[in-house]
Amino acid sequence: MTPQAPSQKSAAPNRTTTTQTPATLNPTGKGTGGSKRRMVMMIAAGVTVAAIGATIFIEGRSNSGPSTDIATASEVAAGKFRFAVGDPGPGVAAPPIVLTSTTGATFDLAKERGKGVLLYFQEGIGCQPCWDQMRDYATAAAGFKAAGVDELVTITVNPVNLLARKMRQGGVGGIVLADPDLAVSKRYHANQYGMMGDSTDGHSFIFVDSAGIVRWRADYGGSPDFTMYVPPANLLADLRVGLHLPATP
Repeated sequence: MTPQAPSQKSAAPNRTTTTQTPATLNPTGKGTGGSKRRMVMMIAAGVTVAAIGATIFIEGRSNSGPSTDIATASEVAAGKFRFAVGDPGPGVAAPPIVLTSTTGATFDLAKERGKGVLLYFQEGIGCQPCWDQMRDYATAAAGFKAAGVDELVTITVNPVNLLARKMRQGGVGGIVLADPDLAVSKRYHANQYGMMGDSTDGHSFIFVDSAGIVRWRADYGGSPDFTMYVPPANLLADLRVGLHLPATP
């Protein structure tokens, strides 16, 4: 596709130069039929170039990043974003979590029995895509609920007061827990899958079922991709595959 546009653009001036000579030599109007044919050919060439340009524009738009258009089935398919599966992985009892929330309350994972909890370990205040991830989760909340997720719990390493301020400034809701000494993050090895070494978490999701067992895990933030945002529809698709659920509710 790409090589055609230059050849047509260079051909048009050559044809224009060719049509000027007969017009000068034939002032009586002979050869008018040839000029009309050449005009038709030039118009056709222009239409072709316009079509090529439109196609290139569409292709460039589709590859330029996230779009607000309705996603196609292939765009929300499971496995589009690579991830590792760390330890603890599926089938293992979830290690204890007792941390302070940005609300000032203490969150205790053991007291969440009877609920499906999706743990989200992320890089923290400086990672805007991580906060976008939290905000956009709401767009697919019903789908996660249908998959067994009752609540999303975010964990990161910044002090609780700074996290609370970030949430207020960004208009982000939900449960956010402060793990400044990485006690919980290291217990879940969530600090092994980020761009900042082991000093903070990466971009990890761990689903703990109502009995306190890890049923699914996806560590997206590790090398080589260092993915710091996963569209909620893709995240949900990966979760459903990991839980052996149908592709759609």
